Amino acid sequence: MPNRYNEMGYWEIVTRQMSIISKNKQQIFKDSKIAVIGCGGIGGAAIEMLARMGVGELNIVDSDYFDMSNLNRQTMSSLKDLNYFKSESTKKNIHNINPYVKVNAFNEFVDENNIEKIVSSCDVIIDGLDNLLTRVIVSRYAKENNIPLIHGAIHGTMGQMTVFSEDTASYEELFSLPSFNKQLDEDLKEEINNISSELPPAIGPVPNVIGCIQAMEAFKLITGIGKITYAPEIFKFDLLFLDSFNVEKIL
Repeated sequence: MPNRYNEMGYWEIVTRQMSIISKNKQQIFKDSKIAVIGCGGIGGAAIEMLARMGVGELNIVDSDYFDMSNLNRQTMSSLKDLNYFKSESTKKNIHNINPYVKVNAFNEFVDENNIEKIVSSCDVIIDGLDNLLTRVIVSRYAKENNIPLIHGAIHGTMGQMTVFSEDTASYEELFSLPSFNKQLDEDLKEEINNISSELPPAIGPVPNVIGCIQAMEAFKLITGIGKITYAPEIFKFDLLFLDSFNVEKIL
């Protein structure tokens, strides 16, 4: 198919948002590359929204596969996806949503040995993780290499989101982790893993709200529109109480 038809298709997909943003800024988003670490509840929602908003390229990462317990919240999962790698199934699903997005899928567990390969060429990193140690590794790399990191986390009906950059407090500093300003040796890794070794409870809307907000923060970061919620400010909510939505400083 000629490139002009690909261009027409892309711009038709994003037509409804073109009264919100200029074509030049949308083109910047189209030329951008975002890494999403985790393709589950939070990450899947962020990936889907980024694709629908017209991001140019995605690096998506997850070493897990879909199972029945994911169906209550993970929008990239369905019965046909069960027992398939989350990253590969997500890549196929995104192609059916917006075929103009280039998706690079990594069926890997992120660690210090592969993080550079996965995120070094990206403009923004989105944290869709449920593993504290991996968050520390990702946040350190992002800080050291001046890549904005959009953090998101949930527990039950509660969610939180903030953005880290070279000018903000670090992830470890903001949340007072024992690893702050320390070398990440094996003993410290074990200590971090012992802080949070259980998967958090999750109900459908909560991770999807966080993932959607992360996607919008990425859109704002790349296009330069709107106000970013930078650390130490953090957006929090509890969906059991809609008056709980707020942005507060925690440091």
